[in-house]
Amino acid sequence: MTKEGPNWDGLLKWSLAHSDATRSSRNLSEDDRKWFMEAMQAQMIDVIKRMKEITLVMQAPEEVLVAQGVTANDIKDMLDELQEHVESIDNANDLHSIGGLVPLLNYLKNSDAGIRAKAAEVVTTIVQNNPRSQQLVMEASGLEPLLFNFTSDPDINVRTTALSAISSLIRHNKPGITAFRLANGYAALRDALNSESVRFQRKSLNLIQYLLHENHSDCAVVSQLGFPRIMMHLASSEDLEVREAALGGLLELARDRAGGTDGNLSGEAEKLKPILRDRIEGISLMSPEDLEAAKEERQLVDSLWAACYYEPSSLQEKGLLVLPGEDATSIPPDVASKHFEPPLRAWAANEAAGRQPSTEKKESPLLLGFGPPSEHARVQSNSGGEADAGGQNTSP
Repeated sequence: MTKEGPNWDGLLKWSLAHSDATRSSRNLSEDDRKWFMEAMQAQMIDVIKRMKEITLVMQAPEEVLVAQGVTANDIKDMLDELQEHVESIDNANDLHSIGGLVPLLNYLKNSDAGIRAKAAEVVTTIVQNNPRSQQLVMEASGLEPLLFNFTSDPDINVRTTALSAISSLIRHNKPGITAFRLANGYAALRDALNSESVRFQRKSLNLIQYLLHENHSDCAVVSQLGFPRIMMHLASSEDLEVREAALGGLLELARDRAGGTDGNLSGEAEKLKPILRDRIEGISLMSPEDLEAAKEERQLVDSLWAACYYEPSSLQEKGLLVLPGEDATSIPPDVASKHFEPPLRAWAANEAAGRQPSTEKKESPLLLGFGPPSEHARVQSNSGGEADAGGQNTSP
């Protein structure tokens, strides 16, 4: 599929020809200024035009596209282009007004796994720190197909991209978090932690830690569902990011004293001690380069030890908690927020958070177990193909 646009090569050549790092900037002539403004305006018009053209393709029945020779790869390329356009928050919100949001969400149910995964990536871009688009996707029932793909799709990449979209959709979105909890989201996250995909584990752990940090009342639910034992196992993972996220989740549970003297670790604190000792030993054997890379892990291990056993870990005695040149006053990092605060549109989330009241009534846990499958889940499961066990994508 081809696309037309403004003459970017000409614009680049013009920019280079009119720039000189050795001289101060000069005033543009009226003709140059007019040409530049027309070029930029043409680009803005072209983007909306292209989004409308892409919307028409997404609205077309699959058999029509096949008859026209449009392949699955063509659709994925088209979605790649759409994802670039909706990086702009205005374009993301405009997608709904031009009729493109619902067809995009329908692609989450496409028979091609690559299209399902790519559609979820586009949804992720649209809703990142974008309260308006989060609301539009929720109103369009976009969470339901994402949840189904996350929990039940036979392709692990589709499950992972759906989880990414869910994470972005419900961040700073209380109705979204409530809907996720009501849809047995925590039970689904627990099952995801048992996956062999490291990438899937990372994303699941990061979402768990974010949810626990934002909703302390959920610590009891997570504890009752058996998360402490699973996270203790993952705290010994060979993957650094999985270890950090697992330790961060355990730290959230340990700090929530509503669960007892050892927080919400369900009596697992003593079983955690040898695991932390093994991590301290492993950290002690690291090279200087690995020690620097494991700064967050070192701080998390020490903080978790202190939260559980009310004493500093031996990392301090060994001089491994704060290395030469590091800030001794730094606090343990917020690992979850690092994964859920993309630079793009961060101001929107911060502005919304600034309007939240400081005193807030804690909500009661909503749910512990699985409910009956939805009609969409029954239809999808009946039409789904075999699981692609060899198609896992473990890249970050």
